[in-house]
Amino acid sequence: MIFSVESDKSFYEASVDLGEVLLRLGFVVLQVDDQGESLRNRGLACDEELKVFAVASPRLTEGLLAIEMRLGLALPWRLSVFTEEGVTRLGFLRPSIVLPALSPRAATLPLAEEFEARLRQAVEEAR
Repeated sequence: MIFSVESDKSFYEASVDLGEVLLRLGFVVLQVDDQGESLRNRGLACDEELKVFAVASPRLTEGLLAIEMRLGLALPWRLSVFTEEGVTRLGFLRPSIVLPALSPRAATLPLAEEFEARLRQAVEEAR
């Protein structure tokens, strides 16, 4: 259900690179939330880093919503750059699993697989 890869880059470098790669691949970055910083700013404990990128692909979004509007419950899609025990990782929930669970219509899976392939490409290039 989760696609996650380790990176040799720092959290900061991987975050910057992921943002750049997403834009180059035609994704629209709607929002970037630094969850780790947000928690620490509120006086809460968070020893690790977590940045969440909310992204959209207008063409794929259009196709998914044409199949079934409830697929919008999973959009925009989120990718994360995070640390675990000091190791930088990038990952996301796999559209090929999540989206067909929301809509079993046959047309959902091919679009979900295409979306996942593009997200994997972004993560692999940014790692």
